[in-house]
Amino acid sequence: MDCLVNLYAQPLAALARRVQGVEATIRVALPPEQHLIKDWVRHHFSEYWVSEVTVAMAHQPPGCLVAVVDGKLAGFACYDATARGFFGPMGVAPEQRGRGIGLALLSATLHAMKAQGYAYAIVGSVGPLDFYRHAVGAVPIMGAGEDIYRGMLRARPAEEVPS
Repeated sequence: MDCLVNLYAQPLAALARRVQGVEATIRVALPPEQHLIKDWVRHHFSEYWVSEVTVAMAHQPPGCLVAVVDGKLAGFACYDATARGFFGPMGVAPEQRGRGIGLALLSATLHAMKAQGYAYAIVGSVGPLDFYRHAVGAVPIMGAGEDIYRGMLRARPAEEVPS
């Protein structure tokens, strides 16, 4: 299911205040860091997300933000990767979860989208609906289970891939 976030609504402003004390530097990724970010995303998440990072990094300015803690990558968030106006993917290192880094990435990324003229953001194929609902007032977009990812090619398990 996809969700819609109003970038002019109160929850977005409230989230920005809520994450002010998060102990991570949130910033736009730099093109020379792309290979490091992609390797990190590949290690922690999936090749699909690596593809989305690649597209987000191709924009000017890049549509990929990173969270850095003690000089190390702790998380990332993208927008305009799968489609214009889409937020995601976003991920935080397992050992950094629960520290507000995901919320800080969400806030900074949605504010970047708003600064580029978006009035709404779509969270595609949302997993933790309650996270987005509570953080920014996201509401489900009804569509009978159809979304942009329907019919997407999927990798087969390694044991099924011919050598």
